[in-house]
Amino acid sequence: MTLPKFEYLAPQTLQEACSLLLQHKGRAKVMSGGTDVLPQMKERSLTPQYVIGLRSISGLDYVDHDKKSGLRIGGLATLNQVAESPVVLNEFPMLSETILKMASEQVRNIGTIAGNLCNAAPAADTAPTLIAMGATVKLSDANGSSRVVRLDDFFTGPYKTALAEGEVLAEIQIPNAPAGSGGAYWKLSLRRAVELATVGVACFVTLDSKAICQDVRIALGAVAPTPLRVKEAEALIRGLGLKEDMLENAARATMEASKPRNPTTADYKRKMVGVLTKRAIRQAWEAAGKDCR
Repeated sequence: MTLPKFEYLAPQTLQEACSLLLQHKGRAKVMSGGTDVLPQMKERSLTPQYVIGLRSISGLDYVDHDKKSGLRIGGLATLNQVAESPVVLNEFPMLSETILKMASEQVRNIGTIAGNLCNAAPAADTAPTLIAMGATVKLSDANGSSRVVRLDDFFTGPYKTALAEGEVLAEIQIPNAPAGSGGAYWKLSLRRAVELATVGVACFVTLDSKAICQDVRIALGAVAPTPLRVKEAEALIRGLGLKEDMLENAARATMEASKPRNPTTADYKRKMVGVLTKRAIRQAWEAAGKDCR
């Protein structure tokens, strides 16, 4: 299937990219890696007159870490670049493990986390993990200004985000985890490393020296119009140790929060949310326990 006709624009700076978005308001689409945009254009679900490619913008492919502020991922950093970064492998292993569960090697060499988030597919793999890790995104505009938005609030609907007219997602920010923290992402899909998630569950916990939960975040993918944080389940875990009744209660809460769009598979998806929630909590607990030692 061929691409529709469009004009390709190659700005040299983020401000220029934002200015072009404003100039061609409603007729332009930003592209970083293109692994989401180009297939949609081939299918004609996207037909922009202008494609604003970010690849000519230098210095936007960084993966930087600061001991005080945490991890910063530039808008052009590829999935594999992030997954294979030594600091991500050592300090943020949950993110690396999530990325390696998605797409193919070839796609991960081209696609970016920023593009994955901006596509805002309900089944996007990186979103639940990043929400569970407490991530924020920096959005830049044509005036050179920027604002920071919690990823919990970034998704406003299927394939819709909080990006305003003329804004570009410039950076993903992830805070450093406290000692005694660990996370896990469990995914159900038809083909493990190629398909989008049918169900995705991410859990990130922080334990004290007695393995009692001090903090927790749980996020779901592919079971609601947007990636979904389940605070009701989190409230059932804080202050407790790992017990079977706690797992059952948390799983029930995530199942109740799920809102699958397809009625024919809704019951199956809710049941799998419960199963994967318990697995994700157990694995996150185990990872956090190792960090306590």
